[in-house]
Amino acid sequence: MKPAVRRRSAALLLSLSSASGGGLAQAPPADAHHKVGAADGIQWKALRPGAEIAVISGDPNKEGSPFVMRFRYSGKARIPPHWHPTDEHLTILSGTFRLGMGERGDESATTALGAGAYAFVAAKMAHYAWADDGTIIQAHGIGPFVINYVNPADDPGKAIKK
Repeated sequence: MKPAVRRRSAALLLSLSSASGGGLAQAPPADAHHKVGAADGIQWKALRPGAEIAVISGDPNKEGSPFVMRFRYSGKARIPPHWHPTDEHLTILSGTFRLGMGERGDESATTALGAGAYAFVAAKMAHYAWADDGTIIQAHGIGPFVINYVNPADDPGKAIKK
């Protein structure tokens, strides 16, 4: 993994986790005991064509920080082969998410996961996916959350409009 690709992915997540304004992306006050947010309060940001990301809680960039993020897909979206330095926990909230392991990105080798399904992807395991229109997945784990693309040309940082 080239350092430049890793930095771009980390910079993207930093900008998402430090989004200003209301919504669920802000950390609760230090004395808060719980956090509640409506679905219409989620602040979505472009990740790649057909995909958006939102930080729900925590700081995915901070070492040792628990976080929750969501990914929302429109159309049939491809998530290229990539890996993370930390474990990833995925829950499918709506739609169908097709998850595969390895560096090839072969859709026929994926497992279709519907709403309510859960998947665990171990740290450093290369994986890829396809998502149907209207699919929303929730990812949680312990930071830092970094996306390392097997093929650096798949880095969506090049496609995001600022």
